[in-house]
Amino acid sequence: MTRPDPLVAEFVQRGAAFYSRAFALLDEEARPRPRFNPMAALFGASWLGARSLWAAFWPAFFATVVSVVLLAIAVLGDPGADARARADRLEAQSANRLAAAETAIANRDPLGEGMKRSAEGIAKAATNARAEAEEAQSQSFGYGLAGGFGLIVVHLATGFLGTILLNRRFRRWRADRRLGHGLPPQRAVFAASLTLASAALSAWRFAFTDPPAWLTSFPSSPEIYNACARWLDRGFRSAAEGLGGLFRAIASGINAILALLELALVATPWPVVMAGVILIAWQVSGRRVAIFSAAALAYLALFGFWEKSMATVALLGTAAFLCVFFGLPLGIWAGRDRRVLTLMRPVLDLMQTMPAFVYLIPVIAFFGIGKPPGIIATLIFGMPPVIRLTALGIASVPESIREAAQAFGASRRFMLFQVDLPIARPSIMAGVNQTLLMCLSMVVIASLIGARGLGEDVLSALQYAAVGKGVLAGLAILACAMVIDRIVQGRSK
Repeated sequence: MTRPDPLVAEFVQRGAAFYSRAFALLDEEARPRPRFNPMAALFGASWLGARSLWAAFWPAFFATVVSVVLLAIAVLGDPGADARARADRLEAQSANRLAAAETAIANRDPLGEGMKRSAEGIAKAATNARAEAEEAQSQSFGYGLAGGFGLIVVHLATGFLGTILLNRRFRRWRADRRLGHGLPPQRAVFAASLTLASAALSAWRFAFTDPPAWLTSFPSSPEIYNACARWLDRGFRSAAEGLGGLFRAIASGINAILALLELALVATPWPVVMAGVILIAWQVSGRRVAIFSAAALAYLALFGFWEKSMATVALLGTAAFLCVFFGLPLGIWAGRDRRVLTLMRPVLDLMQTMPAFVYLIPVIAFFGIGKPPGIIATLIFGMPPVIRLTALGIASVPESIREAAQAFGASRRFMLFQVDLPIARPSIMAGVNQTLLMCLSMVVIASLIGARGLGEDVLSALQYAAVGKGVLAGLAILACAMVIDRIVQGRSK
């Protein structure tokens, strides 16, 4: 009798002789052929989890749970219960309405005939509900057939493919011994318990008409919710009162930058601004972008969006300037120190994934309404891309180039401005471009708290269902976004 392969025995721990022969045959074949594994077929998804084959475990797990639910509905459930209860309720209502109609007719009430027709309509609805319940009940056999077929398919697929999947993991394990292997009891118990408990609870939930409340809804606590809400209210009020001077100073600084941009874009005669934008587009991005910019600006002017567009661009410019001003140094710091990036990543994820409307709540609490709070909300939403892509660009600078610069005596300042930033420039400019577009996407939301601009027209059209005005205002925002995007992309190239 051939002794099992020691490596295979160490990897599988149980069934070493079977897997040694099976792995040897699979390694000899150019295209591995499925070989039946009785233990895998018997335990199905639980076997996959016990063997750390998690990528295959989850599809088998969900298929097993669904199949068990279908079987439970067929054997223990009552698919037509809801429709039957509705039919009983309608029949009782129809009987009551018919009795009232007959009484009204006997008393020569003119409403009697209408009540009788209403009772007949309710009776017809009850008949339809009864037919629906019978039809649902007749589908029980189909549910059972589908559930049984699903379980058979899952277990047979696990039986025929389990050895191939385990052989692939064995090959990876030989290169990395840290991968999970063997058949430890705790992992086997966990996989089996998870599968059985999930299937049982799901079957209980769907097969029975009156499952317990704890199974259908999480046992929430209104007292905890109200206490936390009151605590947060007190915290925001205390912060707004204690740091009011700081918040006013921040708002004044933002207003100063915004006033300067509005002076340059809104107060300046429109021919000067239009000519300047077209010439910048020509010099930075070429003739085609200049022609496109001229057409976009002509659209804004022709449809009366000029002043609001320039006000929107001023808001965008202020928010984008602050995003770059704060985001670029943070991105450089994170790109040079991986621990800083690790600490920043959850904060950046929170800033990007939190719904934009949520930013408005604390901003209003601290800054009130108007343009500065709109810019601050835009700043929170738009800063993560420039930080992430700047960090990525700095971290992607080849170490050999840095070592060569250091060998020639380059200082930290020279390394930053003459080595890191020039090489990382494409990534940084991509981050700036993404930040600009994300800031512009906040225009409509920021207008909810008084930021005005083009977002105000979109909100007005939404409130009064003015489709045409809303589309025209949306196209104006699109024109601003495309002009800025083309200019920035041309500059990055």
